[in-house]
Amino acid sequence: MSNLEAAPIEVACAALPSAGLEVLRPREVPLGGPRAMRVHRTLPQRQRSLIGAWCFVDHYGPASTRMDVPPHPHTGLQTVSWLFSGEVEHNDSAGVHAMVRPGELNLMTAGAGICHSEVSVELPAALHGVQLWVALPGSDRDTGRDFAHYVPRPAALPGATARVFLGELPDAASPVHTFTPLLGAQIDLDAGARLDIDIDPSFEHGVLGDRGSVRVEETALTVADLVYLSPGRSSLHLHNVGEGPARVLLIGGPPFAEELVMWWNFVGRSHDDIVGYRRLWEDGDERFGAVHGYRGSLARLPAPPLPTTRLRPRPVPQRRESADDRR
Repeated sequence: MSNLEAAPIEVACAALPSAGLEVLRPREVPLGGPRAMRVHRTLPQRQRSLIGAWCFVDHYGPASTRMDVPPHPHTGLQTVSWLFSGEVEHNDSAGVHAMVRPGELNLMTAGAGICHSEVSVELPAALHGVQLWVALPGSDRDTGRDFAHYVPRPAALPGATARVFLGELPDAASPVHTFTPLLGAQIDLDAGARLDIDIDPSFEHGVLGDRGSVRVEETALTVADLVYLSPGRSSLHLHNVGEGPARVLLIGGPPFAEELVMWWNFVGRSHDDIVGYRRLWEDGDERFGAVHGYRGSLARLPAPPLPTTRLRPRPVPQRRESADDRR
């Protein structure tokens, strides 16, 4: 998915000191023109731009508005498409044509550069899902274009079901390759269910609300809210306090220690990186290739104007020592 803001803010991504648990509230962002589908963006934010290598989280739907995103570029990241309902047609400059369907992972690797389009398919079911981005480490940010598709098998948990599409949880793992350790899973909770999940204590985690009334470690979670949990936890407690089923998305990874600059659809390491990527996209450079099969009225998305100030990454703060670290 593209960031279609006309004046995207500079995001200087860096790992932040551990904060225990915090709730990140989303902001509403239009994707396109006056009749655009609106999404709820929870990452990045000024107070927290990363959870592990996860650097972008959009939640959308159930929406009656059609998604139609013309060819647009990406660098230095992987895009994770995950639907709860509806269907999206994907075309990219690696020559991949794929359908994004509920419960099926579509993972696109941009590496040095790719472009793709996304168009929702007219179905009775409303479009409803998430789009997430994963920053690539410096050693792999210029890797080649790639695409992976995976359908995780549901894993039964006490009062719940998990679909692990990246990484692993007890009794469930994904074979899909990532460039840093990651966790990505959909968890469906029965009415009234209480669930304790073993998690990797070296990871920081995020729990994204999708439906129902869920408490994360007794902190209330509403739709599109993202609860951040710092490293050091070996278990996660979820409680569905509602009378119907609930659903959340669990993401995680070890703190990402590299400085990043993210602007529009580009992830780089410096102002000059971003300026160069934008110029190459506007010039139609082969770095991004071309999308074939998109039937929309706009051949490609133009890049928005750069901000008037120089883009600068923040220094990476050292993680504060916790009581667990001193034991």
